[in-house]
Amino acid sequence: MAFEQAFQQAFIYLTSVVVAVLLGKRIGLGAVLGYLIVGAAIGPWGFHLVGNEGEQITHFAEFGVVVMLFLIGLELQPSMLWKMRHQLIGLGSLQVVLCSLAITGVAMGFGLGWKPALGVGLILAMSSTAIALQTLAEKGLLQTDAGQNSFAVLLFQDIAVIPIIALLPLLGTGAAAADAGHGGSNAWLSHQPGWVQALATIGAVVLIVAVGRIGMRYLFRAIASTRQREAFTGAALLLVIGVALLMTKVGMSPALGAFVAGVVLANSEYRHELESDLDPFKGILLGLFFLGVGAAIDFGYIRDHLLLVIGGAVTLVLVKGAILYGLSWMKGNRCTSALLFAAALSAGGEFAFVLITLSLSAGVFPAEVGRAAVAIVALSMATTPLLIVLAERSISCKPTAGKPERESDATDEGSPVILCGFGRFGHAVGRLLRSRGYGCTVLDHDSDQVELLRTIGLPIFYGDASRPELLTIAGAANAKILIVALKDAETTLKIVENARRHHPHLKIFVRAYSRVEAYEYLKIGEELVYRDTLDSSLRLGADVLRMLGESDDAAERATRLYRERDEIMVRDMAKHRDDSKEFFSAAQEAHRSLDELMRSDIDASRSEAAKAG
Repeated sequence: MAFEQAFQQAFIYLTSVVVAVLLGKRIGLGAVLGYLIVGAAIGPWGFHLVGNEGEQITHFAEFGVVVMLFLIGLELQPSMLWKMRHQLIGLGSLQVVLCSLAITGVAMGFGLGWKPALGVGLILAMSSTAIALQTLAEKGLLQTDAGQNSFAVLLFQDIAVIPIIALLPLLGTGAAAADAGHGGSNAWLSHQPGWVQALATIGAVVLIVAVGRIGMRYLFRAIASTRQREAFTGAALLLVIGVALLMTKVGMSPALGAFVAGVVLANSEYRHELESDLDPFKGILLGLFFLGVGAAIDFGYIRDHLLLVIGGAVTLVLVKGAILYGLSWMKGNRCTSALLFAAALSAGGEFAFVLITLSLSAGVFPAEVGRAAVAIVALSMATTPLLIVLAERSISCKPTAGKPERESDATDEGSPVILCGFGRFGHAVGRLLRSRGYGCTVLDHDSDQVELLRTIGLPIFYGDASRPELLTIAGAANAKILIVALKDAETTLKIVENARRHHPHLKIFVRAYSRVEAYEYLKIGEELVYRDTLDSSLRLGADVLRMLGESDDAAERATRLYRERDEIMVRDMAKHRDDSKEFFSAAQEAHRSLDELMRSDIDASRSEAAKAG
C-alpha cells in the first residue's frame, strides 16, 4: 500500500508538472506561474489531490534551489563579471538597497517592527529571473538597453540572495532563529561557542574551494575517460549534495556552499557538462517546489483579506517600479527603455518563496505576515508578463537604426562560433579563427585532449556536443556559426540534426572524413561540407605537376578544375546513394566527364603554348 500511495503521489505531481508547463506556455505567462496555478488547483483549496504530504515534497524539492544556485555560480566567470561590473555594482546594488529600504519603510508604516519589516523589504526587493528573462527573450528584447540592464540587476539579485540567506536568521527571534542560524540539531557544532562555529564555517568554505580547484578536476577527468554519461551525472549530483550536506552540518545554508562550489568550477573545462547534467534535475525539482508553493497558498486568507493582498501587490509594483524607472532614467535611458526595465522587475520573484520559508522558520515575522507575503508575491508575479506587454506596445524599445548593438552580457551569449571537435582537423580551424580575433567556443569529448590543451593554455570545454542542451549552454542561441569537425559520422549527424531543430539560424560547416560521410551529410541537405584530405591531396598533386614540368598557372588551373568537377560529382552521386545501380552509373559518368574535361584543358594549354611560340 505504501508503494501504491507513493506511485499515486508521483503520478499526480509529474502530471501536474506537465500540465503546468503546457498551461504556462499556453497563456503566455511562463512556467513558474503555471506551476503556481496548477499547484493551487491540486492543493487543499482546489481539488485536494494533495494534503499535508505536499509540505514534505516541497522540502525535498528545495534541493532544486540548491542546484539552481550551483548553476548560477557556474555562470559567474570572472571575465563576464568584469564586463558587467558597472551595471552589477552600480545599478544592481542600488536596486536592491533602495527597494529594500523603501519596502521596509512601507511595512513599518503598517505597524511592523524594524526587524520583520527589513526582512519583508529584503524579500520583496527580489524580482523574477525566470519570468522576466523568459518574457524578454521571447519578445526579442534582451539585446535592448532595458534587456541588458534587467539581466545585470537579476544577476546581482542572484548573488545578493546568498548574504540575504545568511542575514535573515539574524533578524529572527527565539529558538526558531537559533535553529535556522545554526542548522538545528543536525549541525555538528550547534552547542559550540560562536568563534568555533565561525572557524568551522570558514574551514568548510576553504575546503570547498580547495577540493573544487584541485581535486575535482582529476575526479572528473577519470570519470570522463570512462565515457559513461550516468557516472558523470552521478558525480555532479554527488558534488552538490556533498557540499550542501557539509554546509548544513557546520550550521550554514546549503545554498551558500553550492554557490561557492559553482563559482570555483566556473572556469573548469567540465563546466558545460556539469550544467547539462544538472539542469534537468534543477528544472523538475524547482517545478515540484513551485507546485508545493502553489498548493500552500492560503486562499482562505486571500478571501478574508482581499483588499490587503490586492493593495499589497499594487503597492509593491508601484514602489519598485518607480525606483527602477528612476534608476534607469539616471543612467541615461529615457522612457523608451526605462518603462520596460521597470515593468520587467517591479514584481516579486521566485526566490521570495524560499526566503519567506526561511524567515518563518527563523522567526523573522509571524505566520500571518508570511501568508500575506506569499499571496502578494504570487499575485504580483502574475502581472510581470502583462506589464512587459503593455510597456512594449506603448513604447518603441527596439535598437535605434544605425546604432551598433551593445555586446550582450547574457549568460547564453557565447562566441560567434561554436567548434565541435579540436582534433587534427578542428584545431587548425579554431586556432586560425582565434588568431584573427574571432571568439570561438570549443567543445570536445576527449577528456585527455581537453586536459592536454588546457595545460598549454588553450581554452576548451569538455562535453558531448550531440546533446542539444549542451549546444544551448555553450551559447548556440546567440552564435552565428557552428563548425562540426568530428570524424564520427553518427555523432556529426546528431549534432547537425539537433542544431537544425533547436537553432535553425546557425550556419553549419561540416567536416567529412571521407566521401562516404560527405554523401550522408549532403543527403540531409547540408551544403557546406569539407572533405578531410581533399585540399592537401590537390596541393600535393599540384606540386607534383610542377615537378613534372607544368607551369604554375597550368598546375593551379588543373587543381581548380578538378575541385569544381569533383564537388559536382559528389553531389550528383549523393542523390543516388541508396540505389547501387544508379550510383555506379553516376560514378562512371563522373569519371568520364572528368577525363574529358582534363583532356580538353590539356589540348587548350598546348594550343595556347603553340600560338605563343
